[in-house]
Amino acid sequence: MSSSRSPGRRRLGPLIAAVAGLITSLFVIVPPAAADTLLSQGKTATASSSEATVFPASAAVDGDEGTRWSSGFSDPQWIQVDLGATASVTQVVLNWEAAYARAFQVQVSGDGTTWTTIHQTTTGTGGEQTLNVTGSGRYVRVHGTQRATPYGYSLWEFQVFGTTGGGPGPDPDPDPDPDPDPDPDPDPGAARLLSYNKPGVASTSQSDANCWECTPARAFDRDPASRWATSSTTGWVDPGWIYVDLGAVAQITQVVLQWDPAYARAFQIQVSNDAANWTPIYTTTTGTGFKQTLNVTGSGRYVRMYGTQRASAYGYSLWEFQVYGTGGAPTTPPPLPPDPADPPRLVWSDEFNGAAGTKPDAAKWTADPGTGPNNELEYYTNHNNAAMDGTGNLVLEARKEVTPGSACPRDPLTGSGTCQYTSARMNTGGKFHFTYGRVEARVKVPKGNGLWPAFWMMGADFLTGRPWPYNGEIDILEVLGKDTKTSYSTVHAPAYNGGGGIGSPYTLPGGADFADDFHVWAANWNSRGITYTLDGRTVFTLDKAQVEATRGPWVFDHPFYIILNLAVGGDWPGPTDATTPFPSRMLVDYVRVYQ
Repeated sequence: MSSSRSPGRRRLGPLIAAVAGLITSLFVIVPPAAADTLLSQGKTATASSSEATVFPASAAVDGDEGTRWSSGFSDPQWIQVDLGATASVTQVVLNWEAAYARAFQVQVSGDGTTWTTIHQTTTGTGGEQTLNVTGSGRYVRVHGTQRATPYGYSLWEFQVFGTTGGGPGPDPDPDPDPDPDPDPDPDPGAARLLSYNKPGVASTSQSDANCWECTPARAFDRDPASRWATSSTTGWVDPGWIYVDLGAVAQITQVVLQWDPAYARAFQIQVSNDAANWTPIYTTTTGTGFKQTLNVTGSGRYVRMYGTQRASAYGYSLWEFQVYGTGGAPTTPPPLPPDPADPPRLVWSDEFNGAAGTKPDAAKWTADPGTGPNNELEYYTNHNNAAMDGTGNLVLEARKEVTPGSACPRDPLTGSGTCQYTSARMNTGGKFHFTYGRVEARVKVPKGNGLWPAFWMMGADFLTGRPWPYNGEIDILEVLGKDTKTSYSTVHAPAYNGGGGIGSPYTLPGGADFADDFHVWAANWNSRGITYTLDGRTVFTLDKAQVEATRGPWVFDHPFYIILNLAVGGDWPGPTDATTPFPSRMLVDYVRVYQ
């Protein structure tokens, strides 16, 4: 939802920050003491609310003064950062947007539940506030109780300085997926993932067309696209349970559950040394499903989720069941992929500068011939419909021509089940795969009923047999020829796909037509999520933590490959008609990847 603030008000914060930065640069700055380290940057942040998805809590701890967190327009509101381990906190720096707190507290906590105040004021001034404080905790929170304006609370940056080592705490990266700095924990006494690839046992498990080989092991493989589920024939009953054998006695500090929609309303986390006698270390009757991170204290070789009340008519199902702590006999999981460099560098591109008629570079692109999915009406040829135009563009051309021997859905114009159209589809599969970065293309789309140009990516494990949508799909550009004033960017995963994919439509300023000119579509993809831009303007942001907490597992932290195609017909764009122009051309000036 768009903000009620005027454009002028939105620009005021960055302008003030820029001027303040210029003035500050003229003076000698005394940094925090050498022993004090910036602890909060890139760590997991959560908030009481966000004004919109483009203003997530993570934006306040990303080190980028051009992004910000913004809350709902009410009191109280808060933002907190998980430092990953207990720390001695010596300084907190708050860089407020115009929507600042008149009254607020800075608080610390060891468990994210019980808070101790280390700074409070009822006369906050906004701007940049440097607060020298003394306190200890894993979590640091700014708790606003009185807004200075009718709007909410908004921070460009929330920085916490201090030293770690104030006490034991879970691993700095308890999330199953990458964070901005996914380094292995150098301290063997610190909490770590204990359950990876350990044996699992469950009350029942499912293996059928709806959930193939959904065995207990799937919950402990650190693969967010595979899951355990109770049997559809005997397991949709209460109680239902699953446990993991850690290999040796361990001290348990945290359990992370990523639920399928078949989740537990009431359940316990239990520990045992013999898998027979169990001690509860967490109990709830108000389970919320999705992702639950539970800070617990217990000791045992075995850890069990014991469900006593299902939230649906189905059984119990977990994409991931992760146990953190010390001891046990942990297996070190594969390293997590690094985030792109800052600034990123160009690692792959195709500028399409070949002579007229030149086919796509075989070292970079593979033709993908055959009929399309989604009840499309075209037959994709072996690069017969893809070539350079001699002026720096790749042309993907849709033609009205029959492919003898082919089979397509019945064409509404001719009534024929033989494919009546040809077009082009090509990808970098087997030639270029990558994880994270900025991927962009400058494209001019065609106009006409039934046309469907797209620039998108598929998880590379699709090429080795993992079916869609378990491999993940990232759609960067989709435009329907029947409405070329609207574009779409979407992601698809096991828990949200097809019409349930997470995405957003957007338009050009002034309601301009995409078909009239070239535009640059891009996806900025890292361990925290994906930000889509159009001509450099942010149009849609996906925050990984928010998706996990509200929609389901995030399956986009692995290699993907690039696809370009121009579809004809299909469920979403609808059929062609007598007004559809043929041939129709999708022009691509370039495709570039930065990391």
